[in-house]
Amino acid sequence: MTALLIVAFLIGALFGTPLFAVLAAIAAVSFAASGTDLVVLAEEHYKLATNPHLVTIPFFTVAGFLMAEAKAADRLVRVSRALLGWMPGGLAIVVVASCAFFTTFTGASGVTIIALGGLLFPMLLSERYPERFSLGLITASGSIGLLFPPSLPIILYGIVAGASIDQLFVAGIVPGFIFLVVLSLYAIAVGVRNDVNRTPFDAKEAAAAVWAAKWELLVPVVVIVSIYGVPGVTGGLVTLAEASAICALYLLVVEVFVYRDIDLRPTSPDRPHLAFVLREAMVMVGAILIILGVALGLTNFLVQEEVPMKILALIQDHIQSRFTFLALLTVFLLIVGCLMDIFSAIIVVVPLIIPIAMEYGVHPVHLGIIFLANLEIGYITPPVGLNLFISSLAFERPVVQLYRMAVPFLLLMLAALLVITFNEGVSLWLVEAFGFDLGR
Repeated sequence: MTALLIVAFLIGALFGTPLFAVLAAIAAVSFAASGTDLVVLAEEHYKLATNPHLVTIPFFTVAGFLMAEAKAADRLVRVSRALLGWMPGGLAIVVVASCAFFTTFTGASGVTIIALGGLLFPMLLSERYPERFSLGLITASGSIGLLFPPSLPIILYGIVAGASIDQLFVAGIVPGFIFLVVLSLYAIAVGVRNDVNRTPFDAKEAAAAVWAAKWELLVPVVVIVSIYGVPGVTGGLVTLAEASAICALYLLVVEVFVYRDIDLRPTSPDRPHLAFVLREAMVMVGAILIILGVALGLTNFLVQEEVPMKILALIQDHIQSRFTFLALLTVFLLIVGCLMDIFSAIIVVVPLIIPIAMEYGVHPVHLGIIFLANLEIGYITPPVGLNLFISSLAFERPVVQLYRMAVPFLLLMLAALLVITFNEGVSLWLVEAFGFDLGR
């Protein structure tokens, strides 16, 4: 009977039942069938509620939404174009850099495609970039940035996995730049092949663009210096939770009182106001916390029933090498990245794979980078990568066309992923250089 109910819940998910409802129903039925006292759930949720990093989720989400609703995108694109537009493929590199910066703070690639796509796509066409390349680039670049601090998925992974978020922030920097470099080199090659237009470097325009966007360009500096301090001068000044509050307050002051892109009160239907931004941010926070809460219940049941250990025993019967395990893990995570949004995937899948990966000697911090990098690519993996559908709607193109346009970028990012996955040092050497104890 229990199995039939679980199958019914999963079928409901295919027909649009919210994920949190499906997870909650499966967890409740499973606990009831096992006769476990639900007080166990209350104890585990108390641990979650008292996690010192949980408060960072709403603060960084508000910061990202403030940037998304303001004219930050226009200013950042202007800076990138002034500094890089002279290069062959310079505007395409601007797209990659701007999307990476934006996604880092919004934590959602779909938001980046919607916020920047309408601005960047006409610019690429006007500079003689092929339409196919332009759409593929924006679709792929929408997920670039999830590995850079203070990315919300990194924070959520750290909470769920019990890994050091400070170490994850540092570990994602080099792998994130590898993705940036790979796509930028491809952009240069396309720019040279198509003899695209360039923007001559103008020192006055570059200075003016940087000056206009100076407050937003300082956001990463504010966050990183707050947490880690200045090397050789001072150590970290505040905790991660306090840094998230500083970041949100800083951007609120910048966007509302300095740039005045967001009004304190509703003044016009065409202008965002603070209450609207906060409401939209809290809707996203609420969705994350609801999924986190119910998924924790299901995870506790699976751990109680030793499901991860049973899966590990099955895997070890057939797979002995770490290399083979990582290869299969990559395939599995790409599929997960296609089928689930990144927040749900982190909450549901991470607790299952961590004990298995540790048995194969995969460091939890490196596993976090592998996990997030795979989900980045899952966003553009046919047939159901989320970015493909968002771009299809945003640019009014059949999704099948987006499949073809995304293929070159998918292959390039897969190549970069393999370098990151099978070379643990790519993720961990900078962490060790910062003096963190990796416990190995």
